[in-house]
Amino acid sequence: MQGVFGAQAQIARTTQCYFPKKAIIMARSTKYIFVTGGVISSLGKGISAAAIGALLESRGLRINFLKMDPYINVDPGTMNPLQHGEVYVTEDGAETDMDLGHYERFTHTRTRQANNFTAGRIYYRVITKERRGDYLGGTVQVIPHITDEIQLAFIEGSQNCDVAIIEVGGTVGDIESLPFLEAIRQFRAKQNRDDVINIHVTLVPYIKTADELKTKPSQHSVAALREIGIQPDILLCRGERDLPLDIRKKLALFCNVREDCIYGARDVESIYMMPTYFHAQNLDGKICELLNIWSKEPEIEAWERICDIIRHPAKEVHIALVGKYVKLHESYKSLIEALNHGGYANDAKVRLHYIDSEELESLDEKEIAEILGQVKGILVPGGFGVRGTEGKIRAIEYARTHRVPLFGICLGMQMALVEYARHICGWEDANSSEFVPDTPHPVIHLMASQEAVTDKGGTMRLGAYPCKLADDSKVRAIYGQRDISERHRHRYEVNNALRPQLEAAGIKFSGTSPDNSLVEIFELPDHPWYICTQFHPEYQSKPTAAHPLFASFIKAALEN
Repeated sequence: MQGVFGAQAQIARTTQCYFPKKAIIMARSTKYIFVTGGVISSLGKGISAAAIGALLESRGLRINFLKMDPYINVDPGTMNPLQHGEVYVTEDGAETDMDLGHYERFTHTRTRQANNFTAGRIYYRVITKERRGDYLGGTVQVIPHITDEIQLAFIEGSQNCDVAIIEVGGTVGDIESLPFLEAIRQFRAKQNRDDVINIHVTLVPYIKTADELKTKPSQHSVAALREIGIQPDILLCRGERDLPLDIRKKLALFCNVREDCIYGARDVESIYMMPTYFHAQNLDGKICELLNIWSKEPEIEAWERICDIIRHPAKEVHIALVGKYVKLHESYKSLIEALNHGGYANDAKVRLHYIDSEELESLDEKEIAEILGQVKGILVPGGFGVRGTEGKIRAIEYARTHRVPLFGICLGMQMALVEYARHICGWEDANSSEFVPDTPHPVIHLMASQEAVTDKGGTMRLGAYPCKLADDSKVRAIYGQRDISERHRHRYEVNNALRPQLEAAGIKFSGTSPDNSLVEIFELPDHPWYICTQFHPEYQSKPTAAHPLFASFIKAALEN
């Protein structure tokens, strides 16, 4: 025990930060960690931030996160998953960056709209204020107006916590990230010295032919950061190998960072090994020292247990993920992680087979059987647009007829209903009105409240909605409770007019909205495991607490 918990034990002091029209009082009780990245993108800033958050939370500190993205889109909701990765949906219905998923999986933090800001959202807010006359006719500029708005976002996303971890997307040197970095510089200058630290994630590549680790990329990255006015307090050095002492000494000399503040961020077998990996280097202890935080010793037994399962699983199971964005695995990041969590809950390693649903459309039954016959479970995820939907239907039909455990999510659920309507109900023309507007059997259609909507962004059914489960259903037994809440991201719904015929044909609508007006889940009672959800259960799964549907799905696949 190093002392009492975090900021609650410290004497409250305040500092004044000046913004247009009013002053913001910021309590000293919140500490700030800014995480930036250099050299190249995809170095793992989000995972590093999440792992640090997990360690600080294990010390009894209240953690919150904020992700700042430099792109001009107001949010990621309309962006192609093949370009940006998945869109993560928060409880309050915000479409956000996928890193918020890492934050929630690694900690008990529940993020919201205020935890993710893009440059587009920042500029939109400033322009709205200008149009409203808030700046009293003054010239609106990047400094101070944009940078002040960014600092306000820091505060809005950092409420009710001991430590706020704020990650800036992109790479130091990108022109679009300059206002965010300038805002960090200004923000730090207004705080007490031990209330803010900067962690810089950089690259130390290994050159095989020379058998050397190279520090020059990190030197250049830190130099670029220092030119902006930010001196990193801690370096996290991503690379294939651990950092030997001579490399740490060199980085300390040329980057003006203390040697004991330079940490390795070596490639590991699983992202869930990062908390124990960082703790072994005492990164969390150093952060507490720099921020003058007294806390209890970390409790990392749960993370150690996950690492043991990852290294020494008792079983292995092969699962097919049949989707249209499989060329970029991060398009399904939360799904992939939730499947892994289901494996951990069953002491098993999940081997994923990524199958492009579009490629299945041209195959015959024998070829499909050769591909899907290798797996013990099939998951058909969500998506948008007609491309690849017939391939999803082919995979679903195989799972139903060969009694392979099937998990359909969002669009996967809708296509499963189409498949059943075509092949069991005899409605050969059944489809979603999203793809065939004049189909005689629109088993999936647009609700009346959505018909007049023209904007694509932020207009779907988004965020957490309640659901009641039928008492005699499989899902009721899996959840162990009647009333649940799950997150949504879709526009089209099951057509209530066709529900009676579908039920008569053998479908059980086992989860609905409390007023029974919306279908949330359907299952096939005579199938070993066939469950389809309109919502996205993957958003609430954690490595240390797998979502019950994913744990049950993997269990069924292991028994198949």
